[in-house]
Amino acid sequence: MPLVDALPVLLALVAAFLFALGAQFQSVGLLSIEPRSGAVITITTSAVLFLLAAPFLLDPAHLLHPAVLTFVLVGLFRPALSANLALAGMKYLGPTLAITLTSTSPLFGAALGILWLGEVLTWQTGVGTLAIVAAVMVLSGRRGGAAVSWPVWALLLPIGAALVRSAGHVLSKYGMEWIPDPYIASMVGFVVSAVVTQTAHRVRRSAPAIPWRSRPALWFMGASVCFGVAIMALNTALLIGTVVQVVPVVAASPVFTLFMSVIAFRQERITPRILLAVAMVTPAVILIGLAD
Repeated sequence: MPLVDALPVLLALVAAFLFALGAQFQSVGLLSIEPRSGAVITITTSAVLFLLAAPFLLDPAHLLHPAVLTFVLVGLFRPALSANLALAGMKYLGPTLAITLTSTSPLFGAALGILWLGEVLTWQTGVGTLAIVAAVMVLSGRRGGAAVSWPVWALLLPIGAALVRSAGHVLSKYGMEWIPDPYIASMVGFVVSAVVTQTAHRVRRSAPAIPWRSRPALWFMGASVCFGVAIMALNTALLIGTVVQVVPVVAASPVFTLFMSVIAFRQERITPRILLAVAMVTPAVILIGLAD
């Protein structure tokens, strides 16, 4: 495969690795900082980093294009809402299980394509859907009547994050048809989302002060670097490649997370049930991504 054809795949692989690494950083930070405060630190830091890069990457003309409102719309709910859902899910479920369920974004992307664009439900999408539903049943089951260590409703948190992110990808792809600039798409989204999360935190009753200068906050700041670069890589891959190329590779994030949890961070006990879920969901989202 020529390098120009492989570049979208390589960028998607970089994004998958960085999403997994950022999730691990956040899981460490969550030991000391509650999820919503962690989301404020992560999103705000990412926005600041993108603004610092503006003198080198920003094309001011793009800010005057009407299509920039598409990226503003994305920023209203991603990553503001998706990050809060994902962090809350990680708090209850752990990084491997949470990011595995969050990686079901291709399922929702296919559904949005069917509902909004009149696409046909392929056999790959159908089989992938059944596999994901089966995996959720495995995760929510109670073996021998014993209670699991997390509430069943917590499974909806990363799945909700997947739905929000999928909608954001669809809108970002649409906006980049008019403004082919991954930086402006990423920067506007993060800045708007930072304003949303900061505002929500200020109006929140009994909201704790954001511990910006604490050591645990550094984990969230490290995650913001990972996510910022990952979003840039993902948007660039979508711009120069196809969804069929990019989505299956990004779906490899749970595999990276699994190995990081076991080898590097060693903060999570990998159970047979989680391994089974990873083994079911990962090929399922790849199958959906490969659907014609």
